[in-house]
Amino acid sequence: MDQDRYISVTKLTRYIKQLMETDGNLQNVWLRGEISNYKKHSRGHLYLTIKDKNSRIRAVMFAGNARQLTFVPEDGMKVLVQGAVALYEPYGEYQIYIRDMEQDGLGRLYLAYEALKKKLQELGMFDPAIKKAIPEVPYQIGIITSTTGAAIRDLFTTIKRRFPAARLTVFPVLVQGAEAAPSIAAAIDQANRLDSLDVLIVGRGGGSIEDLWAFNEEIVANAIYRSKIPIISAVGHETDFTIADFVADKRAPTPTAAGEFAVPDVVELSRHIDQLTTRLSQAMNGRLREEKTRLHRLRGSYAFKFPGQLVLQKEQECDRLLERLGQSAKHQLQHKQNQLVMADRLLAQSKPNELLNRAEKQLNERMQHFLRAFATYRHSKESQFDKLLTQLNSLSPLKIMSRGYGLAFDANNQLIKTVQSVSPGDSVTVRMHDGKLDCQVWGMGYRGGE
Repeated sequence: MDQDRYISVTKLTRYIKQLMETDGNLQNVWLRGEISNYKKHSRGHLYLTIKDKNSRIRAVMFAGNARQLTFVPEDGMKVLVQGAVALYEPYGEYQIYIRDMEQDGLGRLYLAYEALKKKLQELGMFDPAIKKAIPEVPYQIGIITSTTGAAIRDLFTTIKRRFPAARLTVFPVLVQGAEAAPSIAAAIDQANRLDSLDVLIVGRGGGSIEDLWAFNEEIVANAIYRSKIPIISAVGHETDFTIADFVADKRAPTPTAAGEFAVPDVVELSRHIDQLTTRLSQAMNGRLREEKTRLHRLRGSYAFKFPGQLVLQKEQECDRLLERLGQSAKHQLQHKQNQLVMADRLLAQSKPNELLNRAEKQLNERMQHFLRAFATYRHSKESQFDKLLTQLNSLSPLKIMSRGYGLAFDANNQLIKTVQSVSPGDSVTVRMHDGKLDCQVWGMGYRGGE
């Protein structure tokens, strides 16, 4: 066999790499696609996948070009990229090195995520006020995840290391694919029917937005929302949030963090118990010292040394108080009796009947005086009224008219004072003391001639 015909993998890879680098079409490629598996390195480089419905290609955008971006890339975002296709020798994989990238609208998954997020937020499912508290020391812990992933191993390791007394109940579910969301929702409902768990951990390890999409489904969000058991969301992605993270009572960035949130550290718990025990012991010893001091003081008191003498002393004091009480009551009674006698004397001296008779006599005299004064006043006013009435009658036109005089009025009922104010043919009314005359002017005569 001719050994010279065989070449190394490195040579083949390098040859293909050179072919790509010398192909002008591959050095200036323009792609349209959707971002997936996005990751930003600590040095500023961007690592992602550009995909469409049927294919995908790995992509890298180095920090120098990434600093020129006017937006923050996200999984599910549709973009337009320009760059060069080359081969990455260590893995023998071709990828595109992006020089420029622009948004090309929003990806389907991203739009669906935002729409559901807005809907559930308006329904109040993200409200912090309805979040249930995670028990401080839960003994029964339910884990809803895949039994084949790394997430369950991380959870078991973390929980058992921190709190060995915890009992774990695993609900195996699908965490990826079309059937994953119904599987997760059904497991949450099943865990609630057991009515024995203190807390639930729902999650999986990291992955692309497509891998994690089951935790963005409405059926999972509704199951978390109606759960009576507090739920910790433990989807393995530290930077991005799923819908499950918003609805859950607590969000953990990784399954390991979820295990730390779920249970206390037994070492810390033991240390805390020791501290409480020490404080309790110190408090009890202090209280015991205080009570011993008080007991010693009481034992040395007069009451405990000579109880008989104390009783006799109190009996004597009681007699003295009773005697003082009797004297005080007697003195008070005598004082009130003296006040009553003084009041009776004052009442007898004042002679109220005589005062009443005198007041009644004064009232009658003043009434008689008032009646006489009123009669005099009325007579005076009546005389004045008669006098004024006589004067009024003497001045009344009606009195004059009774002696044969009359008053003439024109058609406007105005008093005719001169002959110049009427003309021949005018209608006039002549008022007499006993009626009126309707007349017509035939002619006019003037003083000193016609």
